[in-house]
Amino acid sequence: MSINPKKSRSLVSIAGLVAVATLISKLFGLVRQQSIAAAFGVGPVVNAYAYSYVIPGFLLILLGGINGPFHSALVSVLAKRDKSQAAPLVETVTTLVSVVLLVVTLILIVFAGTFITFLAPGLAGEAQAIAVQQLQIMAPLALLAGLIGIGFGTLNAADQYLLPSISPLFSSVAILVGVWILMWQFGTNLNTPENWYLGGMVLAGGTLAGGVLQWLAQLVAQSRAGMGKLRLRFNWRLPGVMDVMKVMGPATLSSGMLHINVYTDLFFASFIPNAAAAMNYANFIVLTPLGIISNMILVPFMPVFSRLTAPENWDELKLRIRQGLLLSALTMLPFTAIFMALAPEIIRVIYQRGAFKAADAEVVIPVLMAYGLGMFFYLARDVLVRVFYALGDGETPFRISIFNIFLNGLLDFLLYKPFATPGLVLATIGVNVISLMIFLMILNKRLGGLPLKEWGSSLFVLTGISLIAGLASWGVSFAWDKVLHNSNHLGLQLLQLMLSAGVALGIFLILSIPLKLPEVDLLISRVRSKLRI
Repeated sequence: MSINPKKSRSLVSIAGLVAVATLISKLFGLVRQQSIAAAFGVGPVVNAYAYSYVIPGFLLILLGGINGPFHSALVSVLAKRDKSQAAPLVETVTTLVSVVLLVVTLILIVFAGTFITFLAPGLAGEAQAIAVQQLQIMAPLALLAGLIGIGFGTLNAADQYLLPSISPLFSSVAILVGVWILMWQFGTNLNTPENWYLGGMVLAGGTLAGGVLQWLAQLVAQSRAGMGKLRLRFNWRLPGVMDVMKVMGPATLSSGMLHINVYTDLFFASFIPNAAAAMNYANFIVLTPLGIISNMILVPFMPVFSRLTAPENWDELKLRIRQGLLLSALTMLPFTAIFMALAPEIIRVIYQRGAFKAADAEVVIPVLMAYGLGMFFYLARDVLVRVFYALGDGETPFRISIFNIFLNGLLDFLLYKPFATPGLVLATIGVNVISLMIFLMILNKRLGGLPLKEWGSSLFVLTGISLIAGLASWGVSFAWDKVLHNSNHLGLQLLQLMLSAGVALGIFLILSIPLKLPEVDLLISRVRSKLRI
């Protein structure tokens, strides 16, 4: 008997459950970011944390993330095996991974200073010392990342989805508790020299505590499901162990390549005061709608692309590629308009309180605008990568990702001095634009021609509409400020933001409907189905 003898839930119900759990986790993440901003502003503590979290965060995303290599390897192997084989297999893989990652943990603790110097050569003084201390505290996350990734895969193979999807909020809760206790003891503004080290320890300790809680919760659920306990097993020859490793190894290497660009950006950011903190705050805002919308709109395209790879189906495949690109534009361009037109209002509502002053907002605002500018290119590139995977070609995206590493480094070098922190974001946008063009040229040749002019014309018109929507949105916000003279009342600020953003969305929708693009109707129908209208 296999682990999943029948589907106890439909794909729709699973997707809905994961979406709700993800939304809850992101809401807790938002409150966490707001609390950190209120306590520490854009200062040494947050700037140091951005660098100290690079390696633990990379490992958590790479090894411990849903759809990461550990998760994918466990699901692919366990789903094909009898449930009685699951526990020994999981325990053996856990033991092997733990031995390797325990060594990584010790290396991070001993050589924390060397790693911080390598990642942030421009970081100095208090910020550098705090970053070293934080990395040493969070080093055990290297071990926990592998254990969490194994837990994700094991629980999903056992048809459990709620806990893996909602468990990341443990880290947010742990950090929140620590920050709130600090603010209760020392006041709301902790961005002072005497509190920097203590604040750094709380952020790092809360992150580690969240990882421990996440793993323990998974371990309990895993044990109850009969999928393995906390037990050492060294039987490497157990059937299925090598199958897991054969998937896990190459997938880890391939996924890791995608994160090198982040390190490159942070390397150059270390030479710009508080750049890493500003990127952290702005990136969180952009990734929230980007993550939700990409899952809701684009996830269904992967199986569709996969069914249309035969030459006789290429006409429909081209149609689906067009749908993916235009849906990306229809969902991302309105947000581009909003983030670029209303960045000051967004930062003011979300972050500007406590230690996060107007001067901090001025640092983050242009970074948010730059991130907003690149949202479509990021998502459109992701659509085309999915097409290559569906065609059974993982080599082309891998080769382009290697090219992108060098291109990103070059653009960072050229742009970080004249444009400061936004220049690093513009470099990433440049990489995504060039990648997008390369992917389109290859697909154009491979699929016997694509209607690129037609697609480009539609995208150009939608871009113009987003510009109009953004200008109208900015005009409404500007008029509001003139009447109320930059009110400091949070309720009025939120109302201003909602009204201005609503104008942008409304104008974009009104001007898009006359274009009679089938993707507009498709998007509206999908939104209605999600909202059950």
